[in-house]
Amino acid sequence: MTTTDSLGRAPRQTLRALSWMLVATVSFASMHALVRHITQELHFFEVAFFRNFFGVVALLPLFLRYGFAPLRTNRLGLLTLRGVINIGAMFAFFYALSVTSLATVSALSFSAPIFVTILAIFFLGEVVRARRWAAIVIGFAGAMVIIRPGIIEVDFGMLAVLLSSALWAVALIVIKILGRTESSLTITVYMGVIMAPLSLVPALFYWEWPSLEQLAWLAGVGIMGSVAQLTMTEALRLGETSEVMPLDFLKLIWAAAIGYLAFGEFPDLFTWIGGLMIFASATYIAIRESKQRRRAAQAELAALER
Repeated sequence: MTTTDSLGRAPRQTLRALSWMLVATVSFASMHALVRHITQELHFFEVAFFRNFFGVVALLPLFLRYGFAPLRTNRLGLLTLRGVINIGAMFAFFYALSVTSLATVSALSFSAPIFVTILAIFFLGEVVRARRWAAIVIGFAGAMVIIRPGIIEVDFGMLAVLLSSALWAVALIVIKILGRTESSLTITVYMGVIMAPLSLVPALFYWEWPSLEQLAWLAGVGIMGSVAQLTMTEALRLGETSEVMPLDFLKLIWAAAIGYLAFGEFPDLFTWIGGLMIFASATYIAIRESKQRRRAAQAELAALER
């Protein structure tokens, strides 16, 4: 007989979820390190284009399997808006990686769920109560601990990470709206189809034909990015948010280790403290939202059974 945890899942499934999340954190940190390296040789616009180009290449098997069915949609305008916002977030993030240490970028990037929560109030009508507001305040306080405005010189890379997180939050809200009528496959396909040409336009102004070695690094960025997205999705599918999200902090550990070994970077105490504050805030928000969704689903099921 297979034992299950309090949420009805087998311990083996939970272990698999945690394993996928571990792979995801390593993959994200590795992709960020590859971007950090290659943007020292090629402009971040061009790196972003190749990230999207290899993403489109990865989608080709889907067209072989499903034909052009994933392209059928009545929400082309909203899908295009999502692509435009997403490419802005990517540009800001890749710029930050080109000028700011890996650990600092990783610490500040935990802020995305905080922005999502704030935007959901205005665009999705979600109700945020005192405890989540407290978490939001703590998260932004953590960002201020890292940036220390007025105490140290302004680092535009740090500001770019926050801009990227805010834009990514807007993109997530758009994705939630699209999810009401569009399949995940359609949303994913249009992301690549729209972002690749959008990222090519600015890249042409800074274009340098990459060498074979550079092309290998760029392919690595695309591969690790795809692996990171797929493994995180699988982790969240198999496990509860409250189980897998605590492992997300490992991204900061890996980023600090890779930054030190590959680039001679070492995060200061403020980065660790601020990063922990932001992470704790974002994780609490994610867990609270997961519990609320589960309660809502249980209430809906109970209503149907009456």
